[in-house]
Amino acid sequence: MSRAALLVLADGRFPAGGHAHSGGAEAAVKAGRIRDAATLEAFCRGRLHTAGLVAAALAAAAAAGLDPAELDAAADARTPSPALRAAARRLGRQLLRAARATWPVPELDELAAAFPRGAHQPIVLGITARAAGLGPADAAYAAGYESIGGPATATVRLLGLDPFQASGVLARLAPELDGVAGRAEEYARRALAEGTDALPAAASPLLEIGAEAHAAWPVRLFAS
Repeated sequence: MSRAALLVLADGRFPAGGHAHSGGAEAAVKAGRIRDAATLEAFCRGRLHTAGLVAAALAAAAAAGLDPAELDAAADARTPSPALRAAARRLGRQLLRAARATWPVPELDELAAAFPRGAHQPIVLGITARAAGLGPADAAYAAGYESIGGPATATVRLLGLDPFQASGVLARLAPELDGVAGRAEEYARRALAEGTDALPAAASPLLEIGAEAHAAWPVRLFAS
């Protein structure tokens, strides 16, 4: 196993399509919930412990070898917003394209055949991590970091926030990311024994509501 593969997978320049998505930050900026570095940190903290935890657990479970179809159904059940489900599948489809070119293994080809419209992004992320020689903990870290890195990067563009401040937000949240990744790995272990019902279903209603409003905007900077 090469842990350096995690750096490739988590690199913002990896062509997985995340740059086009704000992780709910665009809607939160318009609603006034993100105004500066402090409110960005609060938003990212909430996202990490809800949607981020769910994504990290799904990714860890996929990396551990749980059935992708069962995990995809579990992801659907944990994503009430149709707009967010569609965004997750678009991101999954783009990530799978990049993954198949970077780590060509039969499992990724099988995933593409099974989900022509795209599987949920965390499931693709977990299987990609395994294809790269990484484990469930690595997949959890990648998903958890992505859940806060995307909004932080987007807010730099949306508000003209100082990128040094955005990086400071991510650094301050690092210990909490450690905790979320550890919890996600434990959930994945439980799911191996008990099934997908053991995975977390932490709710994030404002993200869901914001996503539906955002999808109806005639003009927007980000896809979600």
